[in-house]
Amino acid sequence: MKNRFKDKVVIVTGASSGIGEATAREFALNGSKVVLAARSEFRLDQIVNEINTAGGEAIYIKTDVSIEEDCKHLIEKTIEKYAKIDILVNNAGLSMRAAFIDVDVRVLHRLMNVNFWGTVYCTKYALPYLIENKGSLIGVSSVAGFHGLPGRTGYSASKFAIHGFLETIRIENLKKGLHVMIIAPGFTATEIRKHALTASGAEQGESPKDEHKLKPPEYVAKWVLKGIRKKKRNKLLTWDGRLTALFQRIVPDLVDWVYYYEMSKEPKSPIK
Repeated sequence: MKNRFKDKVVIVTGASSGIGEATAREFALNGSKVVLAARSEFRLDQIVNEINTAGGEAIYIKTDVSIEEDCKHLIEKTIEKYAKIDILVNNAGLSMRAAFIDVDVRVLHRLMNVNFWGTVYCTKYALPYLIENKGSLIGVSSVAGFHGLPGRTGYSASKFAIHGFLETIRIENLKKGLHVMIIAPGFTATEIRKHALTASGAEQGESPKDEHKLKPPEYVAKWVLKGIRKKKRNKLLTWDGRLTALFQRIVPDLVDWVYYYEMSKEPKSPIK
């Protein structure tokens, strides 16, 4: 597996924490040249220094994926440094927790700008280089991209949009050797729920989940690499996610009620 990724040039967005950070570190451990992208320059600098001190190779490029020029700059600087791109992991993401009837529509705009348009912008500028190297284009998604989650309208909408976008990119490039994978990790112990937006657009501040019971981001990172190595199309890491993808085609009404019940049980749930 190490040989499979040795000297591959990999871009990971949202790499300053959580799944993005763990994925960047995992690629570095496997011999890749990793480009970390996020808004937190201080944290990116720390991670890159740790990777390089441990014998890996990494650089960072401060990037706000909701800004097209930032994404273009990310790709240009990567090419300037390494002259190629083998793998792009679109991981940067933002969540929310509010009933649609209460939410400020600007919250949905923010989620679409980061989750969907961030994926579109980075993919647009990286795609020629990925095709040239018969590389891998990855979207870190969620079960929310397979079935709507109550209280997460903007999040679900952005993930559904990402799925449609990446699936179309896959089909358009069937003859060009491009690998496209959508990976849905399930609930993972990261900061995303703490930073989830409420109805007003303020950060939630605390997670409604018991983070200690969730899978660590390192677990997801290993599966990202496994999925690329095996040329997976879709990878749902939890049985909940797999059953959702299956049953929403067979008994969608039941899935609706299950998610309604589960989300309504959360502390301070917006779903009553």
